[in-house]
Amino acid sequence: MKDKFILDACCGGRCFWFNKKHPNTIYIDNRVAELGHNKHRPSHSVKPDILMDNRKMNFKDKSFKLVVFDPPHVVCGDSGWLKAKYGSINKDTWKEDLKQGFDECWRVLEDYGVLIFKWNEGTIKRKDVLEVIGKDPLFGHPTLSSSRPRYESLYSKQM
Repeated sequence: MKDKFILDACCGGRCFWFNKKHPNTIYIDNRVAELGHNKHRPSHSVKPDILMDNRKMNFKDKSFKLVVFDPPHVVCGDSGWLKAKYGSINKDTWKEDLKQGFDECWRVLEDYGVLIFKWNEGTIKRKDVLEVIGKDPLFGHPTLSSSRPRYESLYSKQM
């Protein structure tokens, strides 16, 4: 575990990464999906190193220098290519689920570590998300896609 100082707490298909097998990273997710699971994205798979829910992680406090948190952004039904590729959030419990996941990421982050949090305003606005997590980012960047902004925010855990 010594050489694993980066955590991707919701890796999905590792779309965030240029190197999808970075040697210093542990990739976790609460689901597994084999190649071909999504007919619209046949080359997509979800294969975490560890099957684990980001709302309750089995890591010691302050275990990672860098944490990436890119949770599902969309409230959607039981099927559809968006859910198959990215997962989905529960319309009734998204606030609690997101808060628990963010708090766990914060718990496993070292003092003065960095948390990268990504959110897409597919169904829930950024301002509502920031209110739920209760921490202001150091900085962030809105990226306008074809229909909705996506935000990458950076946090630093300072004492």
